[in-house]
Amino acid sequence: MDLQILDHRLRVTSISKNGLVNYTHPLIKLIFLRNRTRCKFFSLTETPENYTVVLDEEGFKELAPSEHLQVESSIWLPLNVASNGNASSSSQAVGVTKIAKSVIAPLAQQHVSVFMLSTYQTDFILVREKDLSVVISTLNEEFNIFKEVEGEYVPVGCQDFTNGLLKNGKEVVQPTVHPVLIPQNQFCVMSLDPDTLPSIATTLIDVLFYSNSPKKESESSTGQDLECIKFFSFSLIDGYISIVMDTEAQRRFPADLLFTSSSGELWRMVRIGGQPLGFDECGIVAQISQPLADGDISAYYISTFSFDHALVPEEDIVSVTDMLHHQRNEPSTT
Repeated sequence: MDLQILDHRLRVTSISKNGLVNYTHPLIKLIFLRNRTRCKFFSLTETPENYTVVLDEEGFKELAPSEHLQVESSIWLPLNVASNGNASSSSQAVGVTKIAKSVIAPLAQQHVSVFMLSTYQTDFILVREKDLSVVISTLNEEFNIFKEVEGEYVPVGCQDFTNGLLKNGKEVVQPTVHPVLIPQNQFCVMSLDPDTLPSIATTLIDVLFYSNSPKKESESSTGQDLECIKFFSFSLIDGYISIVMDTEAQRRFPADLLFTSSSGELWRMVRIGGQPLGFDECGIVAQISQPLADGDISAYYISTFSFDHALVPEEDIVSVTDMLHHQRNEPSTT
């Protein structure tokens, strides 16, 4: 297996709901006017709390500082796992669960915080730039590691990073088992030919910037399952588009333009966190991805500024719910 360090330096930001009006112009530019910006990595996710925007340094220049924009202080680097050949079977787990044991768990053990962004095409594992030497030292036995340089992948000399393996001098701490919410929405993971993006521009702008939350969502009902949750994610990364939306939003788009996997699978969401999670805690992704991997259950995983979100096949939601409930009620070994 190859681990690729992609040639992007990313910022993770949040735009408040009431401040969105200040950023509609730059966001529309980043989504629709690719020839007007040098941004190559852009992702926008709406949740009930805010809009999470992950973008490279060129894109970040488009976002003017204001009281409505929060910026996580770190530079993040996206990693991507690529298989050698096409050995994967459609019956095997896909998404974050296929890298749970080889990437997510080892990094959690080394106290490396990760920010996950699953798309229709691939899974991006974002790590802080300052943690890169620890990441390479931790994963070099499992992977051939390459760094993207001007479009070419160059092998990374792991011996240059051996002094980065800190073991952090800390005891392994049992991570907090966060509460989860299971909203009732059914979700689709879809893609779109970038050339047809203008055809859905009006609908996409309406859904992203003008739509109200679906049904009568009670935002004060944290701690219990939400009937429905506002969640919409759009990514334009290296020319590839990925869209995650619920079936209610999907009905507003032309069916012949958006495409999904041949199975046309519907997904349910597991939303992680009773309170905003922050960026320094380690092991949050592992907490969810490990049991899913053990159960051979596919999952997409999207981190946002406040909470994390795992999408699992609809037919697996009952077993996933039972699995996570059992995990939360297991007696602590510490």
